[in-house]
Amino acid sequence: MATTPLEMPAEDRDLGFGTRVLQRTDARFLNRDGSFNVVRENQSFLRSLNLYHEMLNAPLWVFYAVIFSTYVLVNLLFAAAYLLCGPGALHGSTAVTPGERYLEAFFFSVQTLATIGYGRLSPEGSAANSLVAIEALVGLLGVAFATGLSFARFSRPLAHILYSERAVIAPYRGITGFMFRIINERRNQLIEVKARVTLSRMVNENGRRIRKFEPLSLERSTVLFFPLHWTLVHPIDEKSPLYGATAEGLREAKAEFMILLTGTDETFSQTVHSRSSYLAEEVTVGARFKDMLVERGDGRPRVDMRRFHELESV
Repeated sequence: MATTPLEMPAEDRDLGFGTRVLQRTDARFLNRDGSFNVVRENQSFLRSLNLYHEMLNAPLWVFYAVIFSTYVLVNLLFAAAYLLCGPGALHGSTAVTPGERYLEAFFFSVQTLATIGYGRLSPEGSAANSLVAIEALVGLLGVAFATGLSFARFSRPLAHILYSERAVIAPYRGITGFMFRIINERRNQLIEVKARVTLSRMVNENGRRIRKFEPLSLERSTVLFFPLHWTLVHPIDEKSPLYGATAEGLREAKAEFMILLTGTDETFSQTVHSRSSYLAEEVTVGARFKDMLVERGDGRPRVDMRRFHELESV
């Protein structure tokens, strides 16, 4: 019989952060964008560097800025190398000044790297021809590397889930409930989306103030289809860790609600993940989300995205 999260020993329910860390920090564990709020000090840069991983996860503008900068730098270096080969290394050269010779060598390098070769300039001597052979190989490998990275970036499925700016504690079916709202920002379809919410808070236990992780049961933890928005609700009943909780009590307990979403991208048939969290300061008590559904004459379900983050008092 499988062990439920509540039946697990405390050391098995720290979510991977480690017991000592949990008891010694008051900082947020999970940032709103899903990244972990941890820092590794005195780690070797070269041992931790994974160029492929960094390029896949870099913002798109950073990715192309690195590609462009590398392209320019390689041509600048090879241009300098051609000049070091001597004044006669480039046959057909008409440059006079050092600046003109370097600019001419730079554009010759561009033509060689891209295997264009207009024919006006050509390498002369073994040194220049050797550089051309090396640069041609660098160009072929560079194009393959950049093309592979671009394809990997655009072909990798990612979950772009938008979380409401605030979570709320509002009336729910005669009691109250902890709620937050999510929606798929992309036009791709996600199926079998599952949600897990864990409450992290400081409690007094046996005369010590310790941090505990408690899974929150959801009204619905799985949806088969996710075409519209989804408001996740944790009913706050007598069995809930939030029973009787107030805004001041959540702040005093340094509460953090950590969320993990898992779903299947229908286009790629691959599993995607999304993470986020809410601190106590990001939870509004006594408010609810505004209705996003819009009535139109065609009868089709519609949602107004402008209302996604909006709240109203109850």
